[in-house]
Amino acid sequence: MSSQNDTLNTQAARSWRLWLVFAILGAVVLAITAKLMSLYMVDQEFLQNQGDARTIRTMEIPAHRGLITDRNGEPLAVSAPVASIWVDPKFFDRQHPQIRSLSHLLEIPRDELLGRINANPERRFMYLRRQVTPEFAETVQSLGIPGVNIDREYRRFYPAGEVTAHIVGFTNVDGAGQEGIELAYEQALQGEQGRKLVMRDRVGRTIRHIQSLQDARPGQDVQLSIDLRVQYMAYRELKAVVEAHQADSGSVVILDVQTGEVLAMVNQPSYNPNDRSRLQSAAMRNRAVTDLFEPGSTVKPMTIAAALMTGRYRPDTVVKTSPGTMRVRNATVKDFRNYGDLDLTGIITKSSNVGPVRLALDMEHDRLPKLMQSAGLGQVSAINFPGERSGQLPFVAERQVVERATMAYGYGLSVTPLQLAQAYIPFATDGLFRPVSLIKDQAQPAQRIMPVGTGDQVLKMMETVIGPEGTARRAAVPGYRVAGKTGTVHRVGAGGYNRNEYIAVFAGVAPVSDPRLAIVVMVDNPKGREYYGGEVAAPVFARVAGGAMRLLNIDPDKLPEVRTQVANR
Repeated sequence: MSSQNDTLNTQAARSWRLWLVFAILGAVVLAITAKLMSLYMVDQEFLQNQGDARTIRTMEIPAHRGLITDRNGEPLAVSAPVASIWVDPKFFDRQHPQIRSLSHLLEIPRDELLGRINANPERRFMYLRRQVTPEFAETVQSLGIPGVNIDREYRRFYPAGEVTAHIVGFTNVDGAGQEGIELAYEQALQGEQGRKLVMRDRVGRTIRHIQSLQDARPGQDVQLSIDLRVQYMAYRELKAVVEAHQADSGSVVILDVQTGEVLAMVNQPSYNPNDRSRLQSAAMRNRAVTDLFEPGSTVKPMTIAAALMTGRYRPDTVVKTSPGTMRVRNATVKDFRNYGDLDLTGIITKSSNVGPVRLALDMEHDRLPKLMQSAGLGQVSAINFPGERSGQLPFVAERQVVERATMAYGYGLSVTPLQLAQAYIPFATDGLFRPVSLIKDQAQPAQRIMPVGTGDQVLKMMETVIGPEGTARRAAVPGYRVAGKTGTVHRVGAGGYNRNEYIAVFAGVAPVSDPRLAIVVMVDNPKGREYYGGEVAAPVFARVAGGAMRLLNIDPDKLPEVRTQVANR
């Protein structure tokens, strides 16, 4: 009986445990069913949004940067489509069989590549290679490595290379302007990026475009006043003279005197903006607007103009320069030799120092500085170029006799090549000053700074500088009448003027009969026996002026006389 009861109790216990298991399983089934119904009916929208958040992304559409062209539409800066390769370390398959192929394509050792990716596994974005060709990117993408992605973007390319590098500048790897026009007009050029919705798979690859949220707005094009043909020609001539004389640097500026537009602006040394792997900072400066020098004798025409404006002088007024030296307080002014009595034209022709000093000390103390200031010296020009310097035009009081004297022949002030070229515009326009511009068709109104006739008078005086008695016979241009002024100044060093180092300058206007161009050539520290402005800079002016006038189809105004023979009858 006891054995039977034990059997019944055992069966009852087993039955109870079985029903408990069934009850637990039923409860689990009910809980799962309830949760599924809850997820489907109550949390469906939340889960859908969470799923989309993990697969749908907002991607930026790169904007096409605006073109930079010359005045004739020739491209100076263009944007070419490229791609960038990046990796998401979270999804990167470190055991993928194509990793060695990826390493070979990227030219990165396999261990180094994996080391970079493993260095910070929590990162979700890391560039592997920037700005590669679309074909190269497609090859990488065809490897099918999870976590390796491709983004489309643009790379800036500069067709003219080093010839226009100092004007155009360049962008960084992200397409932002860093120098030159690229920096000055960054907001206009960069455009506005677009946005689009895309779907990505679990390893981050884009598998479907859903919709565009905002179209990319391309940047505005910028058309410069530069004439690329003239720019190439001027660059070639400047580079040749810098190499021939082993000079430290040099600049050439060519202006259209009728509009104030910059037709060419070149410098040496230069650099290739398409390959900046060996870029040196000294080569990046646009020396035509950043480097200062004392203009020397090239400002003597302005001293003559100021004297004519007093009404007490005429071009044939005689000034005594004997004995070739002049004492001004504790300073001595010297001429190259004793020129005796010179009229105002002769002062320009012979490049006397004593003559301008006598004129400057005879006129109001502020007349010459005011004329210089009205011609743009001592102030930043209107081109708004990054890094442009204003130069120095010091205030000179009446009692500062020595400073007034040295200013008369170009010492005690400093200018840039662009400022000096701009200051010669009034000599080409009979007294009208025009602000300069690097953008086509943005000429500003001219202002009269000299009485009618004064500019023409000084221009004719400067024409004699190129004549047989002048200091710049090598500046003559066959077929054209040209005018200008030489300058040879000592370089300024840490301890003052360097005795054996010079800057050779020539500033001129062409053609004289109907002026179109103002040109400045500056060669810094030419080596060897030739260092005068008439020997180094004047020949460059001749070649540049002649080449520019032919390229611009400017008619000759000094044709050789044709002798005709009449046969005897």
